[in-house]
Amino acid sequence: MTRTEYPWLLPSAMAEPGLMDPEPEVGRPEGDPGRPTSGKSGRRGRGRRRTVRDWVVDIVAFLFAALFGLVIADASDQINQNDGIVLFDQLAGAAACCAIWLRRRWPVHLTIVLSVVTVVSPTSAGALIVSLFSLAVHRPFRPVAMVGLISLVLGAVQPFVRPDPNSTPAASIIAGVIVLLLMTGWGMLVRARRQLVVALRERARRAETEAELRAEQAQRLAREAIAREMHDVLAHRLTLLSVHAGALEFRPDAPPSEVARAAGVIRDSAHDALQDLREIIGVLRAPGDGDGGNRPQPTLATLDALVAESRDAGMKVSLDNRIHDPAAVPAAVGRTVYRIAQEGLTNARKHAPGAEVTVAVDGRPGDGLTVDIANPAPEGEIEAVPGSGQGLIGLTERATLAGGRLEHGVTGDGGFHVQAWLPWAA
Repeated sequence: MTRTEYPWLLPSAMAEPGLMDPEPEVGRPEGDPGRPTSGKSGRRGRGRRRTVRDWVVDIVAFLFAALFGLVIADASDQINQNDGIVLFDQLAGAAACCAIWLRRRWPVHLTIVLSVVTVVSPTSAGALIVSLFSLAVHRPFRPVAMVGLISLVLGAVQPFVRPDPNSTPAASIIAGVIVLLLMTGWGMLVRARRQLVVALRERARRAETEAELRAEQAQRLAREAIAREMHDVLAHRLTLLSVHAGALEFRPDAPPSEVARAAGVIRDSAHDALQDLREIIGVLRAPGDGDGGNRPQPTLATLDALVAESRDAGMKVSLDNRIHDPAAVPAAVGRTVYRIAQEGLTNARKHAPGAEVTVAVDGRPGDGLTVDIANPAPEGEIEAVPGSGQGLIGLTERATLAGGRLEHGVTGDGGFHVQAWLPWAA
């Protein structure tokens, strides 16, 4: 989260992200430097330290209350002849001005006390105005309304306890009500603005967090897609290499023609695997090209070539392709069919060598396209072939992303069957 460049120009409640509580607890200290605080849960923490702006505001508020009290004290000195009352009024007003420094820690209690003191000491009115404003800024509506009502009631009593000869009680009451309402409304407006800023800051922080999560998810999906594509492209080629290399290893006395043929298949498969790997790396380096490399992507039309390649590797493959016009199949659907058939032939070559594999493709626009790959159980003991088992999982995800479904499992006779359905729009 980006912080403001000049936090010392902000109130302590907004200098750091997340410090201003939209609905703080009544009576909870705010802005008191280094003092422990306690909330409803009983946990204790550190209070907020005043910023430079807070110190400036506090000094200005103190000077305003003192000046306001001096003006009233001067008027009271001219009206009242009792020196004891004047001295008490001045001492009470000075104490009220000093108490302003506590308004951030105890705004509710201080405002109530000053409301009572102002009834007998008019010089405390300036401190009461500042305290009421601070209360409206730092507390929600309910405590503000309750304390404000108390202040209004006591303010209505004050003209009768300390009457002003130059004004009627009604005029004094109206003036006091207007001043208190104005300061309360101003404080609530400041609070609403601060809460708006805090809400916008929190929204921006959440937006940044969500953007980071989306970026991480996109990277994860991209890695999964790359791994799936690497498996689909390279597993078939590397299996051919393994089959022919194993044949050369176990038949060192094979005729030179068969050795040359196997070596040629190994060379071609290695070349194709490297070419496919270059294509994937090219896509990673320039993802915006969108052509996936110079070589064309496999489609349903290239399924015959895949089967022919497997037959050249010594597999027994029976292809039943009932799609008369492979070019009419959407490229994405055809590519998915190709990858499913490729993975099925690769698995059969690894786990059921020598068994005949049947590949059947059928469908029509509107009904969808089905792919069936089946092989019987292998004969004799088969050497375990290492594998992660992620190929079929990747095919299931690929079919699901294409809007279809894929099922696979062992048949009753010990063979293996893969069936997929893919949508084909009319």
